Amino acid sequence: MMQKSKLTLVNPQTGNLAFKIYDIDTLQAFDHIQRLNYYALIWVKKGKGTLKADFSEYKFTANTLMCFSPYQPFMIMSDSEEVKVTIIHFHPDFFCIHKHQKEVACNGVLFNNIYCPPVMEVKEPVSNKLEMFMEQIKNELQSDALAQYESIISYLKLFLITASREKTQQSLSAYSQKEAQNEEPFILQNLKDSIEEHYKTKHSASDYARMLTISTKSLGKLTKKHFDKTITNLIAERIVIEAKRELYLTDKTIKEIAYELGYSDEYYFSRFFKKNVEISPQMYRETVGFNRLATGR
Repeated sequence: MMQKSKLTLVNPQTGNLAFKIYDIDTLQAFDHIQRLNYYALIWVKKGKGTLKADFSEYKFTANTLMCFSPYQPFMIMSDSEEVKVTIIHFHPDFFCIHKHQKEVACNGVLFNNIYCPPVMEVKEPVSNKLEMFMEQIKNELQSDALAQYESIISYLKLFLITASREKTQQSLSAYSQKEAQNEEPFILQNLKDSIEEHYKTKHSASDYARMLTISTKSLGKLTKKHFDKTITNLIAERIVIEAKRELYLTDKTIKEIAYELGYSDEYYFSRFFKKNVEISPQMYRETVGFNRLATGR
């Protein structure tokens, strides 16, 4: 695989990747399941193919931005001979979207949105802005100027803010079209609200079907049709997102986190987490880290 550029920052305390931006002309490295311990932004500028992420499959074409959070499973299969891709990786210790939610607002938009595909179309003039931010980041990485990290983080924030605004606008337009065509029943919005309110205490599909006064089978058909996921998938993903957040942002014990998420048995919770993330909660904390107030960004 030919790499035109590879610009990397390493955390001097841990020796682990902090930030990396690079260009590639093949997607071969992603043709098997990926579970990275950092955030990944994959901008396909030329090429097309299929993305498998979490429990779903999506077709993509040129000018597509894919966004993945730590240990989110995905794989990309290309259908094109000519491919052009730019990739940004950043570790939560370099920039944590949870801690900077008010500044960037990309959590739940670019990342950790269980109802929306982790992809967005990148069109002009947005693509020009994102390209400019990437070039500024590359320039900073090639220099040893004062406040290099802070400058890179500033451009990364601008990249995330711009992409979040565009994806939000695209989602609103898509929702308006669906609403006009009555493609997404009102009950699904009630399901979203119910999961958000009760995911810590209600973990079964039948719980939500009863709350919404609909049969589990009928509700399951709706979620599969509109989200391409089962109700159980949606609930599990929401629990995992919160578990990851607690493991990173706090120093609570696994037992405390499990209890807060409705699991009286710490070991049952750990098995549930490992089934969905493929590593234990403790390993997630050790590889992704947790918020260190003195040094964390």
